[in-house]
Amino acid sequence: MMTTIGFIGGGNMARSLINGLLANGLSPESVWVAEPDEARRAELAASLGVQVCADNTTVVATVEALVLAVKPQQMQTVCEEIAATAQRHRPLIISIAAGLRLAALEHWLGAGLALVRTMPNTPALVQCGMTALLANAQANTEQHALAESILRAVGMTLWLDNEAQMDAVTALSGSGPAYFFLVMEAMQQAGEQLGLSADTARSLTLQTALGAATMATESSAPPATLRQQVTSPGGTTERAIGILQQGGLESLFAHALTGARDRSAELAELLGGGR
Repeated sequence: MMTTIGFIGGGNMARSLINGLLANGLSPESVWVAEPDEARRAELAASLGVQVCADNTTVVATVEALVLAVKPQQMQTVCEEIAATAQRHRPLIISIAAGLRLAALEHWLGAGLALVRTMPNTPALVQCGMTALLANAQANTEQHALAESILRAVGMTLWLDNEAQMDAVTALSGSGPAYFFLVMEAMQQAGEQLGLSADTARSLTLQTALGAATMATESSAPPATLRQQVTSPGGTTERAIGILQQGGLESLFAHALTGARDRSAELAELLGGGR
């Protein structure tokens, strides 16, 4: 029997996951979405063929795996609304909300449910995401595999050893796309200052970023080795890298990621009411 998967919330991340699941062969009839906005429900049903409704508990009672795809600030209200139904039907519950610890979800939903906390990043919207997962003790081997298969529909996945690592993941990959966008922005601006048109500087920047990421992904060598391989002694690349390192690029990134990790921990305390 095909697994039934439900979503509470039909926003961009939910849509991306659904698209990935359908592309991997899941039947639209096996996907349920609870979405309060009537226009969005109609659009999801028309464009994707999935089952839609306005009532969260209907979806909870129907599916084997439930993805909570609402904003972190809405999570407590949603969890408390579906808690009784979840306790009766006991689906695997997957949270894709940033900054909410398993203890907070367990407090709002009640004890004994299989929960998986995840941290996807925005490239999941184009099926190139990176998602870290962490399960509680109630999630069995089959539920681990099910959660991984759902998030793998939008990119790569990895499991964490403990929840303390989730704040570091948030700092590195959760916020990471913005760091690369900033670097691209700076490179494009520098190219324009050197006399290139905006379109030319943008095209050169984006394709260079894509090419470098592809090389790093397909190579077994670490980034430091790849950098050394393209840095000829006395050449232009060596001059530029030297200037970046003299400016403290590595220590600046370390400081930035530490700040992001600390802020992730602070938000978890705030959003989870100290849990």
